[in-house]
Amino acid sequence: MGGIALLASILWAAQAANIGASFSAMIEDPWGVVALIDLYLGFVFLAVIIWLFERNRLIALAFILPLPFLGNIWAAVWIVWRVSALSARLQPAANQPG
Repeated sequence: MGGIALLASILWAAQAANIGASFSAMIEDPWGVVALIDLYLGFVFLAVIIWLFERNRLIALAFILPLPFLGNIWAAVWIVWRVSALSARLQPAANQPG
């Protein structure tokens, strides 16, 4: 549902405004710069998680390299694809205390 809402908002924005002009306005505003830093720092954090999780480096790179361009829609694809494996890995082992 969230992915559909994000995709719809991207399509709306693409029709409503020029991306170059909007990006220029965003980087002129200090809060716009903060938002971009926050966004790309999140991409870096997710890239580290993907790199550590994926055993196949080609798959890892296939998800990491497009992140700055495709954004959170691409991140959501990886998370939905790997959610059960992520959940299984995050569960404590039955024979380990605590």
